[in-house]
Amino acid sequence: MKTLLDRYMDDTVALLDLYEDKDGMRKEEVAALSGPNEFVEFYNRLKLIKDFHKTHPNEISVPMSMEFDELAKSRENPGSDDAVMGDFSDEEGYGRYLDLHECYDRYVNLKAMPKVDYLAYLSTFDQLFDVPKERKNYDYRRYLEMLLDYLQGYSARVKPLLDLADEMDNVRLEFLVKWEAGQFPGWPKETSGALAHTGAHLDLSAFSSAEELASLGLDRLKSALLALGLKCGGTLEERAHRLFNTKGKR
Repeated sequence: MKTLLDRYMDDTVALLDLYEDKDGMRKEEVAALSGPNEFVEFYNRLKLIKDFHKTHPNEISVPMSMEFDELAKSRENPGSDDAVMGDFSDEEGYGRYLDLHECYDRYVNLKAMPKVDYLAYLSTFDQLFDVPKERKNYDYRRYLEMLLDYLQGYSARVKPLLDLADEMDNVRLEFLVKWEAGQFPGWPKETSGALAHTGAHLDLSAFSSAEELASLGLDRLKSALLALGLKCGGTLEERAHRLFNTKGKR
């Protein structure tokens, strides 16, 4: 199915290019065939075709139907290598399992993250809301981007007809609604209580640069600066550098 879908998309793109006629060749061809000398143009092209086959007498044109016949045979013989339409690793078992070994290696090398075995990681890797906000630094964000890329690629291979863009749009809308309401798991609004005035301390030992601190966002940096009695205004970068400069001093 994925092979047929890719073929359909490629052909659709090629047809769009032809209809848009950006190079003007289609317009010139239509004009040549619809002019006063259309028969002269027709016989000139017929002569070119005949000359080509005289020069290449053994040239064979494979009809498209043969390609689809081969695909049908592949589906009827699932044991053959050609029947595997998707590109899966051995661990993925042709789309039955996840292969998160690379993501696991990145996770266990993150600072301040618990060292767990692979099986334990598989049971908790999607519970992102259980990770304390203080540990969600720049490296953790890079890890999440890697995990997201893998899961999107895996979904595209397992369900090639699924509209991932539409699914992600729905997820973003749902996230924005919960975020604005302060109901997103693991990220409650701190401005709704006493922390808006007193702030919440942040353990800086897990951060090695101001850029990593910036990944926490404006609100969390403001809260940490308030807890230290420091100025909490400014841009994201200014707040991050101001807070990082206190590391090891307070």
